[in-house]
Amino acid sequence: MSYYSGQITRLIEELSRLPGIGSKSAQRLAFHIINMPKDQVQGLASAIVDARENIQYCKQCYNLTDSELCPVCRNEKRNKKEIMVVETPRDLAAYEKTGKYEGVYHVLHGAISPMLGIGPNDIRLKELMLRLQGDVDEVIIATNSSLEGETTAMYISKLIKPTGIKVSRIASGVPVGGDLEYIDEVTLLRALEGRVEL
Repeated sequence: MSYYSGQITRLIEELSRLPGIGSKSAQRLAFHIINMPKDQVQGLASAIVDARENIQYCKQCYNLTDSELCPVCRNEKRNKKEIMVVETPRDLAAYEKTGKYEGVYHVLHGAISPMLGIGPNDIRLKELMLRLQGDVDEVIIATNSSLEGETTAMYISKLIKPTGIKVSRIASGVPVGGDLEYIDEVTLLRALEGRVEL
């Protein structure tokens, strides 16, 4: 038996579909939204719809953006000869917070995981190899320190080695099994500075 009217129940159900939002959190969010001023609710709804309609992949690095190129790829001051390979846009954001990396990125949108049926063709590896036909000096592999991340790093290393481009891996300042987006800037910076050639 439902305690709430149809529209409240629907709002709670929709919110609970979001990742990390259980039924209690969805209820809390729903009541917060109901009590917000109408203009704020309209702004939230508009931001969600606009984001879904306008956000796309950067044509160069596959980060999320609302224009053809993301801000990092558009920045003329970035070192385009150094590419850091990350799994997700959140990992890219984690490194950008350090304010110390001056190269560009390539976002894979996943990692190789035979257990989950994710192979090399299911992530943005072909696009990375196309980028490497340009003027690139180093590829820094910054995948997570999980089994999938390590598998992906080794696979990328084997693909790139024959090209003569330097391949390095972020150092183990990042704990095994840790996701980059949850790691502090100092640890990320140490991992970047202590990277080793593969």
